[in-house]
Amino acid sequence: MNPHTGTKPGTKQKDEAPTLDRTTFGHRLRTARKRFGWTLAQLAERSGVSITTISRAERGQLALGYENFAALGRALEMDMNAMFAGAGVKPAQFDGPVVTRAGKGVVYRGLSFAYEFLGTTAAGKQMSPVVGTVHARRINGPEDFARHPGEEFAYVLSGEIEVHFDTGEVVHLARGDSLYYDSSIGHAYVSVSRQLAKIVGVTSGESGHMKSAREAPALKPARKVAAAKKTARGSKG
Repeated sequence: MNPHTGTKPGTKQKDEAPTLDRTTFGHRLRTARKRFGWTLAQLAERSGVSITTISRAERGQLALGYENFAALGRALEMDMNAMFAGAGVKPAQFDGPVVTRAGKGVVYRGLSFAYEFLGTTAAGKQMSPVVGTVHARRINGPEDFARHPGEEFAYVLSGEIEVHFDTGEVVHLARGDSLYYDSSIGHAYVSVSRQLAKIVGVTSGESGHMKSAREAPALKPARKVAAAKKTARGSKG
């Protein structure tokens, strides 16, 4: 018995956040793949995630970053909440407010982030809110940049971060600062304060407005259009 906590060794305290370990996540991933009857190669082709990465993740040997588990979730038609719900909890469609008490989100330790997923009992929601602790201290290469469809919001709760974009732009954020951007642009978070920074992050799928803008044909500048019309009229004369 631990005299300070009143619990037996190895017993989880009641107020401790539920944690999704790599082995449990890997089992869920493999079960979802087998449900479709897909090989590792087939899932890799559909998701864009390498066979080696999927295999190691399924065996609990590798923690995934947001880009990879989001891509796998889309390929497997697997709700993010089903991927990260607590053990024994089945997400359901919500018809009322969904409350996540302080420290009760589901924690998953990724490559450069420790994610605390919130509202995981609500299936099919349009946004994925998390409280994240930024563990990365540097950008090691192109592989550190995440890209996924939709939009992303970050608000700094404590510490300071830099958000690096693959365009070369770097945005510095301190406590109370926030950032909103198109998450299809490569991005990476780095803690630059002495303590690891903590943020609230929200990701969403691609909005109808963004999709329309992306798919719309490029418009010719007004001056060029007017000049073309004038030339056409002149040639007729």
